[in-house]
Amino acid sequence: MSGPAKRKAPKTKRVLGLFGDFDQAFEVIADIRHYKVPGITVDDVTLKSPIEHPEIEDVLGERPCNIPKWAFGGGLFGFCFTFIMLASAQANFLAQPQGGKAVITVPSNIVLAYEMLILFGVLATLTGFILGAKLMRKSEGLYDKSISLDQIGIVIEVADTEFQPLKDIFKKHNVIEVHEESLT
Repeated sequence: MSGPAKRKAPKTKRVLGLFGDFDQAFEVIADIRHYKVPGITVDDVTLKSPIEHPEIEDVLGERPCNIPKWAFGGGLFGFCFTFIMLASAQANFLAQPQGGKAVITVPSNIVLAYEMLILFGVLATLTGFILGAKLMRKSEGLYDKSISLDQIGIVIEVADTEFQPLKDIFKKHNVIEVHEESLT
């Protein structure tokens, strides 16, 4: 190791800056990307907008998406679970003489397993979306209704030492309003 790791200051405030257009908000994010506010990275930024902009990934960078992993896991579970369930149901009784017929019929089980793969894949995708989009969590409390009309909001959690440099960056790029709330 090359020395003690730097400890980050605990986040004590959530700050919401409202901007009139995307260019101003993107300039704030560009300044954060160039480390003009010490201790804050682009990963700490949440952008709230009334409309979607495709160039947002260029500015914020790609964010992790775990939905394909959820879909794959759900499909795999559905496929395996169905084979085990069907095989245990068909072989439920002691292997009775079937007159040459198989006790566990694989061809018909493949069709049912495929259908369950789709069902569990869809249910897991829905679950992954709900959890990934954080739809079932308590509202963070810091919101302005003008975001849903025509303004763009940037939400960042900061420590006390990072608050003033962030406010200065906001003012430099013509912030309309700055709201803050304490996290403690």
